[in-house]
Amino acid sequence: MPGDSSVSAGGSSVSPGGSSALPGGSSASPGASSASSGGSSGSAGVSDLSPAGADAASPAADSDAGAKAPRGAKIAAAAVNQASVWNIANLLTMLRLVLVPGFVALMLADGGYDPAWRAFAWAAFAVAMITDLFDGHLARTYDLVTDFGKIADPIADKAIMGAALICLSVLGDLPWWVTIVILGRELGITLMRFVVIRYGVIPASRGGKLKTLVQGVAVGMYVLALTGWLATLRFWVMGAAVVLTVVTGLDYVRQAIVLRRQGIAERKAATEETEA
Repeated sequence: MPGDSSVSAGGSSVSPGGSSALPGGSSASPGASSASSGGSSGSAGVSDLSPAGADAASPAADSDAGAKAPRGAKIAAAAVNQASVWNIANLLTMLRLVLVPGFVALMLADGGYDPAWRAFAWAAFAVAMITDLFDGHLARTYDLVTDFGKIADPIADKAIMGAALICLSVLGDLPWWVTIVILGRELGITLMRFVVIRYGVIPASRGGKLKTLVQGVAVGMYVLALTGWLATLRFWVMGAAVVLTVVTGLDYVRQAIVLRRQGIAERKAATEETEA
C-alpha cells in the first residue's frame, strides 16, 4: 500500500538524525527501521526510546484484540438470530396459531349450525391453510429458517386441523373415527420423526403434500354448511383424504425403519473401524 510505505519511509528518515545526535542510540535505529517496515510509524518513535518495551507490548495488544473479537462476533450473531425470529415466515406461523381459538369460537357460535358463522369459520380456516403454504416456502427461499419456526410450524399445522376435526365431530358432522384416524396418524408421525432424527431426517414426500392438500379441501368442505350434491362430493373427498392419510403414514413408517437400520449399521461400522 503506497500510504503505508510513505509513512515507513518517513519513520526511517528520522533515524539517521537521531543516530547522529546520539551516537549511543544508533543501535536502536535498526529496531526503529524494522518496526517501520512492519507498517506502524508510531511504533518507530516508541522503539527509539525503549525497543524492549514496545516489543513486549505489541503481542499483548494483539492477543487482547484477538480475544475480544470472538466475543463480539458471538454477541453480534446472537443479536441477528434473535432479530430473525420476527421474520415474515414466523409471523405467518404465529398468525395461524392465533387463528385457532378464533376459528373454534366462530365454528361453535350459535350452536354451530348457523350458515353465516360457519362461513366465517371457513374463512379463518382457509387463511390458516393458505399461510401454511407460504411460510415454509418463504423460510427456505429467503433463508429465514429458525429454531422457533421448526417447532411452531408443525404445531400450528396440527392445531388448526385438529381443532377443525374435533369441532366437526362434536357437532355430529363428521364421524369420530375419521377424526381419530387423521389426528392419530399426524401425531404419531410427528413423534416418530423426533425418535429417528438421531439417524437422519425423513423428507416430506409428494404423497404427504397431496395428503395435506386433500385434507384441507375435505375439512374445508365440511366446515361449510353444504347441501345436496356438494354434501355428497365432500363425503368422497374426505374418503380420499382418509385413504391418503393411512397410506402415506405407512410409507413414513417404512422410511423410518429403513433410516434407523442404516443409521445403526453406519454406527456399528464406524465403531469397528475405531477399534481396529
